[in-house]
Amino acid sequence: MPDHLYFTDSDEANALIAQDPLALLVGFALDQQVPVQKAFAGPLALRERLGSFDAATLAEADLEPVFRERPAIHRFPGSMARRVHDLAVYIRDRYDGDAARVWTDAADAHELRANLAALPGFGEMKIKALGAVLAKRFGVEAAADLVPWHPTLGDVDSPQALADYQAAKRAHKAEWQKARSSA
Repeated sequence: MPDHLYFTDSDEANALIAQDPLALLVGFALDQQVPVQKAFAGPLALRERLGSFDAATLAEADLEPVFRERPAIHRFPGSMARRVHDLAVYIRDRYDGDAARVWTDAADAHELRANLAALPGFGEMKIKALGAVLAKRFGVEAAADLVPWHPTLGDVDSPQALADYQAAKRAHKAEWQKARSSA
């Protein structure tokens, strides 16, 4: 297991998402319409504002004011507070609060895909990206078949790799938009 993932500019946030499976899941839940760094800094901000970070705390807290506190944790604080709350309730109720069981309980790639797809707010893109991180950074064998052909956060192993990944993603998005607009 890595001691850091290099998804933010904060060593403390990078350590939290590497060492706490729920923090990793919350970071992925928040990774939508904000920069990667903002999304994966969210778990640390939640821990600092709530005093602790676990499924029961997140499930029982009124997260919307916590998300809205300046600086806001996400650009869509209301909907993301609900998403994180729903995720925490699901982890608390389905996995007894142990987020790692989402992958440790999976016997194979099919079961892991089903476990990830059942998480609130996790669609195909998040399943592939999280699968890549689990396979490449955590050595989860069941995740190997979930890794897509294109670069993902699973390929990020340093601050420079994050910058390279984001530059490639911007270039791919620009090409996709150009092709779409000319069609």
